[in-house]
Amino acid sequence: MSDNGADPDQPTAEAHAPSEVSYDEQRYPARPKRLRPRGRLRGLFSRPRTERSGKASGENALYVSWLAEQSMLADAIEFGRQFSGQGSMWQNPFANPDPRAAIEKASVWFTAYPISMITKKGTSFLGTLGDEDLWAAFEAIGIDGLHTGPVKQAGGISGWDPTPSVDGHFDRISTQIDADFGTEEEFRTMTEVAAGHLGMVIDDIVPGHTGKGADFRLAEMKVGDYPGIYHMVEIDPKDWHLLPRVRRGDSVNLDLEAEDQLTKAGYIIGRMQRVIFYEPGVKDTNWSATAPVLGPDGVERRWVYLHYFKEGQPTINWLDPSFAGMRMVIGDALHSLGDLGSGALRLDANGFLGVEKSPEDSPAWSEGHPLSEAANQLIASMVRKVGGFTFQELNLTIDDIKSSAERGADLSYDFVNRPAYVHALATGDTEFVRLTLKLSVEHGVEPASLVHALQNHDEMTYELVHFATLHAEDLYPFRGTQIRGADLAVTIRQDMLDHLTGEAGPYNATFTQNGIASTTASLIAATLGLTSLDDLSPEQVEQIRQAHLLLAMFNALQPGVFALSGWDLCGMLTLDRKQVGWLLAEGDTRWIHRSAYDLMDYRPEATESLSRLPRGTSLYGSLPAQLADPHSFACRLRDLLAVRKRYGIATAVQLDVPQVSNKAMLVMVHQLSDAEQVTVLNFSGAEISGSVLSEHLVPGSGLVDMFTDELVGEVDDLHSFSVTLGPYEGRSLLVLCPGDHPVSGHRADRPSVRTPG
Repeated sequence: MSDNGADPDQPTAEAHAPSEVSYDEQRYPARPKRLRPRGRLRGLFSRPRTERSGKASGENALYVSWLAEQSMLADAIEFGRQFSGQGSMWQNPFANPDPRAAIEKASVWFTAYPISMITKKGTSFLGTLGDEDLWAAFEAIGIDGLHTGPVKQAGGISGWDPTPSVDGHFDRISTQIDADFGTEEEFRTMTEVAAGHLGMVIDDIVPGHTGKGADFRLAEMKVGDYPGIYHMVEIDPKDWHLLPRVRRGDSVNLDLEAEDQLTKAGYIIGRMQRVIFYEPGVKDTNWSATAPVLGPDGVERRWVYLHYFKEGQPTINWLDPSFAGMRMVIGDALHSLGDLGSGALRLDANGFLGVEKSPEDSPAWSEGHPLSEAANQLIASMVRKVGGFTFQELNLTIDDIKSSAERGADLSYDFVNRPAYVHALATGDTEFVRLTLKLSVEHGVEPASLVHALQNHDEMTYELVHFATLHAEDLYPFRGTQIRGADLAVTIRQDMLDHLTGEAGPYNATFTQNGIASTTASLIAATLGLTSLDDLSPEQVEQIRQAHLLLAMFNALQPGVFALSGWDLCGMLTLDRKQVGWLLAEGDTRWIHRSAYDLMDYRPEATESLSRLPRGTSLYGSLPAQLADPHSFACRLRDLLAVRKRYGIATAVQLDVPQVSNKAMLVMVHQLSDAEQVTVLNFSGAEISGSVLSEHLVPGSGLVDMFTDELVGEVDDLHSFSVTLGPYEGRSLLVLCPGDHPVSGHRADRPSVRTPG
């Protein structure tokens, strides 16, 4: 083969062709550059683009063709064809979830929120996330995963024009990257830069719903397979009197009476187990009716469609005979993995993929449905088949998380212990979080299978679904008595409201019935008794930082993924309501905790993000400034994550969450590869002393502080030891059995404690 004009980055004729490389191989940055993901799917097919002309109506063939060209289903069909018949589709195991394999790829995640990031001057969001300096800072801290958040086009289409997202870009309408966030090429560059810093990028798919984009508009017109994408029912004109009039927009939510009448008429299955985002007069039910829509066949139709979330998020039907919804979602996933170069995907709203009519007078079976489990298995298996992994955000019971994870996503977001650790912080009492930690393990949900997180873009949820629904009548020990699950949920919610909102935290806010709009720092401020966030003293900022690090220790010093946000890294406070009044008008208070932040001091003069979110107050400063200060949040977090990585805590096994001698203390005992580790935390603002007792601790074992490598104590004959902790202090202790001591050479990245011999 001639060398003339040869691309040095391309394989020779005898080399392993890029199209046949397993996607798992591509996740390792040490591999040759030629094996990493390349943009290759969209360029393999082309379709003529229809010019916008004429009336935006079903009677205009050009408009219908234009919609089809914008649709996700059309793209998905073409994407899927590029993978069929390829040997690379058979190189990876896919049947069973493997949490620890996923964690080995990326165990500490930065969770971005596109519209809140202040970007590099003249650079898009995705371009900024591909900045070498940013990734150098991430690598220095110990962050090896970047979850971008949803960056594909979202919202809807009205006529020829796009309409904005109604739910933070979780109402996807296209496989194309939203131009407001960047380009596909910038996304691919970001994955390359991440790999160069031993990291990977995690993208999103939303298998539960879309926005009202081209696919939904074509479904309304009854074009091809498009109606099969959604849970939507065509209403006979003779029954239109059962439907409310659409007075504004393109649809109207059904009230309870209309829902009941349409159920009795045999059109829909009626009320669900709950109404998410319930708001009287706005969202009374999970069903909405469209205005009359004219199809290409000249017939005018009205439909009723299901939406678990907002009216602009029609629910995908996973068991329509056309399987159009399934094809659309799988195609979107393949595009993110095979074209953009992502290594993993978040499955959002994936617990609502099956719904079935129940006996008369009972709510429809809409949560924990076997179809959801089957659909999740299909999605997760396909992702594993091409070398990636998935995690799910599933705010359901622990039972449902367990069942859905048996064959579905590799990892699940920890919705159970997250409100519990905040409750411990707010009350200075760890009883509830000890209960939830134990329940998770008892139900077969290992900590290693969970994503333990600080703040994200959503509210601090306190729905406590496990206790409020399936286990409402079960009895739990709490505060010296037995209490029903339903009553326990009410008690915990009220505790959090009393300590974190209202007079205690006027800068935080409730969000519908779901939780509290807040930042991690503002939750801590309320816990500390600070009723105003104005003019905080250096001492108060240090108190917030110390408590923030305690929460980081809770999440990082146990098995599983540790996730945090830009709001955490910069110590952001909530916004004054007046700053985002235009966003709060519809009742979504979460905008107060989604302030703009500048991770790298890209634009110190900026007062808002590119999406016009106001810049918030940062207590900790930018990452470059923090990394120059050994006492900063970022540097202390770096030290914490170094211990986590050195000893393999992320893939450990949780052995015990023992009772404690002080209510503010939390103890977690873990099995490392060949030793035990103990996490001891103080959730109060006062110094505490107490005993740690666990049958898993061998008498005579030495206790080594994992941060200083100093021998600090010994386990006594009662399998216990004493400890004193300062306010919001945490310790990570290595337990050395008699005769053991740390030795090198066990693994390149982890010490062994077993003496060779």
